[in-house]
Amino acid sequence: MHRPFRALGATALLTLATAAAHAQTSVAPTEAGQTRNPATPTVTAYPAAAIGDGATTNGFNLSRWAEDWSSYRDPSKRDDVFDRLKFLPIDGDGDVYLTLSGELRLRVNHTTNPNLRDARAQRQDINRIFAGADLHVGPHLRAFAEVAHGGISGVELGAPAATLRNDLVLQQAFVEGNADVGGVAIGARYGRQEFTDGPNLLVSQRDNNTIRYTLNGIRAWARGSRVRADVFHLKPTQYGDLGPDDDIVDPARRFSGVTLGFAAPATWLGGSKLYIDPFLWRRRNIVGAWGGRIGPATRYYVGTHIWGDAGPLTIDWTVNHQFGHYIDQDIDAWQVFLAQTYRLGASKSAPRVGIHLDYASGGGGYGNGKLRDAYAPFGNNIYYSYGLFLTPSNLVTVAPNVTFSPLAKVRLTAEYQLAWRDSTTDAVYRANGQPFAGTQLIRDAKIGDVARLQAVWSIAPRLSVTGRYEHFAAGPSLTRAGYKSSDFLAGWLSFRF
Repeated sequence: MHRPFRALGATALLTLATAAAHAQTSVAPTEAGQTRNPATPTVTAYPAAAIGDGATTNGFNLSRWAEDWSSYRDPSKRDDVFDRLKFLPIDGDGDVYLTLSGELRLRVNHTTNPNLRDARAQRQDINRIFAGADLHVGPHLRAFAEVAHGGISGVELGAPAATLRNDLVLQQAFVEGNADVGGVAIGARYGRQEFTDGPNLLVSQRDNNTIRYTLNGIRAWARGSRVRADVFHLKPTQYGDLGPDDDIVDPARRFSGVTLGFAAPATWLGGSKLYIDPFLWRRRNIVGAWGGRIGPATRYYVGTHIWGDAGPLTIDWTVNHQFGHYIDQDIDAWQVFLAQTYRLGASKSAPRVGIHLDYASGGGGYGNGKLRDAYAPFGNNIYYSYGLFLTPSNLVTVAPNVTFSPLAKVRLTAEYQLAWRDSTTDAVYRANGQPFAGTQLIRDAKIGDVARLQAVWSIAPRLSVTGRYEHFAAGPSLTRAGYKSSDFLAGWLSFRF
């Protein structure tokens, strides 16, 4: 690990321990990989729901640094010892204060026919432990550090990835400064950080993993009342599975670009909260892999993300064109993601019916000519399959769904998804971007059907239980290559403060 990250993490954790020694919320967020709808992060001049810092619900965010607990400066707002940990004053007037955060997640996954092969079922017993410290020095400077541990045991584990088994990792560590210049909020964040400023199917912290996806570098922004611009230059973290010293900045990959944001007038469509976010990104990878070849790839993304609410209708639409070069091939790929739900009632908890229609081009991965396989930089891997059997490359899906509350504090989502290939001369690709070997030789378009069910029970303000079931019914493009259907069942208990 680079020395600045190690020093920053050690300093923040030492401060955390010192403050905790002197120390004496609403529904906890559940794993949010299943939704593409951001919520309300920390307050800025630009509408807080749309600054690209992920989803906040009742004060909690997956990216814990995006939470704002400054209201707990008032002791009357604190109900228990965990509330006290959200505002630990360091100086007399509270301008310098520390916010502590943490999570414990206990999870079990059960997968039949793992990797869609006829094999003994896999069981993963997984635990996650996070601890974070957010140090605020006045209104314009902060430092954040977060350490994490991931443990796994079970049956038929194979070789678990470092995002599932990791003794200790400095998951995030950054410094941030901000200012107000002529009514425009400007700022910059440098260090190891999560990045979610874009469509969830393209960029995500991948909360489904035990250790989350992070990057290293700089992100800077300027935000007015209705317009914003974010620029970034980042390199992924390459995790080892031991202590923090084996987690390095990936030398082979870079992700950079600009994301703009425009808040549409609230009068549109008779009253709405809609946001239009154009983006231009570049991803460079000197060890890109397609069709059994490995070589340098530079891929550009130009597109627009339109999302928000218009009365009872919620939309999340993305279109992007990808171009560039992979070894000796030109890249020419498209992705179109169209998700929408309709609320059947005035209450926010009223049932919703919806459908998502998604297209990711394919072709050229096994052959000459242009490479038409679309690729997500580091998107939400579970959106198409909890078992991680699908990804938005060479994929066409139609998925109606319904969400409702059969009991108080219980939210149920059911979905039935039909999936095809865009190109039958190219492979079916799984969530890690690797092909199902041999599928490029099969000429059937149908990949399969996926029936999915998720239930979330918010037991207490910080405690929740989530359950998932999925039946992946393999279609002829998989079965004729020797692959099988699979059932996936998962459940976990999550406590956050």
